[in-house]
Amino acid sequence: MKRKRGKDKALAADDGVSTSKGPAPLSSNWLELQAALGKQVKYKKKTKPSKETPTAVASAGVSKGEKDEAVSLQPTSSDFSVTKVLAMDCEMVGVGVEGKRSALARVTLVNIYGNVVYDKHVRPQEFVTDFRTQVSGVRPRDLRKAEDFWTVQKDVAELIKGKVLVGHALHNDLKILLLSHPRKDIRDTQRYKSLRSDNGRVQALKHLAAEHLGASIQEREHDSIEDARAALFLYKKFREDWEKGLKQRRMGSKVAIASGEEKSRSSR
Repeated sequence: MKRKRGKDKALAADDGVSTSKGPAPLSSNWLELQAALGKQVKYKKKTKPSKETPTAVASAGVSKGEKDEAVSLQPTSSDFSVTKVLAMDCEMVGVGVEGKRSALARVTLVNIYGNVVYDKHVRPQEFVTDFRTQVSGVRPRDLRKAEDFWTVQKDVAELIKGKVLVGHALHNDLKILLLSHPRKDIRDTQRYKSLRSDNGRVQALKHLAAEHLGASIQEREHDSIEDARAALFLYKKFREDWEKGLKQRRMGSKVAIASGEEKSRSSR
């Protein structure tokens, strides 16, 4: 029995478990290991948590200063003035048989900071047969005290005159308003080359907002304020290259015209 207990003690010692009451002397290997670990702990600095939490916006290529603007699509200033740049979005309802034809039901304009400078529901000139609420966000109660179409059209025409107009598929909004706008002053996020897919196809505003702004829009009903802001912030993100490209194109056109006039004079 004594031999067996001694054998157990030997096995326990081999497993690295101390069976003695007092502290066992440490081997030179253990001392070296502790010294090495002590050095590591001694020089290891405690890292402070970062104040900025990584978000999807950073991976979407949005700059640090644009993060709050991009995530929430909220105004970046308390300035409600009618600025040189305005973004517009319209919501439509259906009229006629099965509501297949569109009629203006709401129009929103926001300034360069994303603040609303005009937002009116519009009373259609025909009986509404489909409110398209799941898309338009418009309900019958919204149109009970809505503005007359011609009043709204006049207001919008005056506001956008001489302004750079931003939007997504602006040709649809201008068409429903029975308005036109100088091509040189239109910034359409649907048509801008850098916002198209790899095969050149136009993309939905919802997709562009998610990809380039890290923002989620149109999850349920559409909101013309939210959509106008999304188009505006897309334009602001690409504004420098966008405007530079337009300037180069205009300069190229002027050179071509001047060259053509010179050739015409020399051939006389």
